[in-house]
Amino acid sequence: MKVEEIRALSTEELKRQLEVAHEELFNLRFRAATRQLVNHREIPRAKKKIAHIKTILRERELGIR
Repeated sequence: MKVEEIRALSTEELKRQLEVAHEELFNLRFRAATRQLVNHREIPRAKKKIAHIKTILRERELGIR
């Protein structure tokens, strides 16, 4: 999901997406620990997605955009 697509979501949808992203990161870490994860680049991508969502939520909270 691109940043423009994330910005188009409502605040409630962003909070739901954040929960989903955290669950995804947990599952990726679990799969990595059990040596079932094939593509290790998925973990940084999930972290980056979480960071994007949190940044946009914080911007809205401060009224920046």
